[in-house]
Amino acid sequence: MGLLASIRILVFIAENGLGAYDTVEEDGSIHDDYRITYLSQHLEQMAEAIEDGVSLLGYTMWGIIDIVSCGTIEMSKRYGVIYVDIDDTGKGSYERKKKDSFTWYQRVIETNGMEL
Repeated sequence: MGLLASIRILVFIAENGLGAYDTVEEDGSIHDDYRITYLSQHLEQMAEAIEDGVSLLGYTMWGIIDIVSCGTIEMSKRYGVIYVDIDDTGKGSYERKKKDSFTWYQRVIETNGMEL
């Protein structure tokens, strides 16, 4: 067996996520099914990779809370599962609200990915 065949590569996926223009509904809810679909599909692929023998050590989502976009330096494009009430100019209440994806991701963590 050659040297490369004996090397075990460990993988840790960091900062995977989706930036989108989330909308706060009149009742304060934020329905981001597009983020749930995106993340779910990635988690399904990670499960397949593990089944194929990939040594996947861990996974972290790209920002649990909305953050300033590095590309545009704006807040209008959202990344987290927790919404922050702030606009592109820094104005807002800074109140935080759980998006639908928050509850979904919480359940994914509780079930160790068995429920996507």
